[in-house]
Amino acid sequence: MQAVLGIIYHTIGGGFSGSFYMPFSKVRGWSWESYWIVGGLFSWLLVPPLAAYLTIPDFPAIIASADFGTKSITFMMGLLWGIGGLTYGLGVRYLGMSLGNSVVLGFSSAFGALVPPIYYNFHPVEGKASFTDMLASAGGQLVLLGVIVCLLGIAISGRAGMLKEAELSEEDKKASVKEFSLAKGLIIAVISGILSAFFNYGIEAGKPLADEAVAQGSNPLFQNNVTYVVLLWGGLTTNFLWCMYLNAKNRTFGDYTNKSTPIASNVLFAGIAGTMWFLQFFFYGMGESKLGNGASSWITHMATIILTANMWGLYLKEWSGVSARTFRTFVAGIVVILVSIVLVGIGNSL
Repeated sequence: MQAVLGIIYHTIGGGFSGSFYMPFSKVRGWSWESYWIVGGLFSWLLVPPLAAYLTIPDFPAIIASADFGTKSITFMMGLLWGIGGLTYGLGVRYLGMSLGNSVVLGFSSAFGALVPPIYYNFHPVEGKASFTDMLASAGGQLVLLGVIVCLLGIAISGRAGMLKEAELSEEDKKASVKEFSLAKGLIIAVISGILSAFFNYGIEAGKPLADEAVAQGSNPLFQNNVTYVVLLWGGLTTNFLWCMYLNAKNRTFGDYTNKSTPIASNVLFAGIAGTMWFLQFFFYGMGESKLGNGASSWITHMATIILTANMWGLYLKEWSGVSARTFRTFVAGIVVILVSIVLVGIGNSL
């Protein structure tokens, strides 16, 4: 039952993440850096402490009394993840929802799911499953098989994107993704995928905060909400500095007060996007409390984000005009990713 609940929570969270980019498409007349940081203020500064207050009332005291090393490492993981978050937006911008998410989250899945167990092989921690532990158990082996299958599905999705690149004219590609650029997008997406995995490491680094919340009587289901506050301060710092730099470089500070644009509407849609982004990890935290912060939690979450993003890609007609072969390849990637989720779920139940 624990595993089933964990999968459900991860699926809900992945759905929010795969959809969060959509409200940004409703923003009019603002540069990328302007609407990105407005959305970020909601997702990294305003909503996380609100969620923590509603679920862990004493979260400020827990953070204040925590060991400085714990807070600093958690914050640093957030800083590095923040770079991944920045480049994620650019990756989707140049590759589109379907291909961009498949590449970014593919690398994030692999690094986020497998690096922590490998780390625990060299630095054992009580209660944490190492890579060797996973290899030695039937459930762990099935989870690892699910990870491999997921990566295969992501590779198939990437192949579909390459076929699309070869088949469509520049005009056709721009019609579905206005700034489509395969080379530029792939470079950015790989960097983003690797650095985005640091969010998972940040949850691990901030575990003492979550443990203290539980020790003080908070519902274990929401224990990670206190960790998110510190972790996302790091993400906010990176994104805020970069967006302010771009505002200065591109002379776009005027976006926030430009009355020729729908300011209220832009803030509303950016705020909705930011809130939806945070909700992915609100539910991820719930799922992690049931499954544990191992390969299974991260890979399940990433896989459901990829699936949701690909569904939006279909809705936005990013695959219109491609050959039947290319579309079948795209569908095959989605099916393989679905199979990986099933394998991970079964592995966790063993």
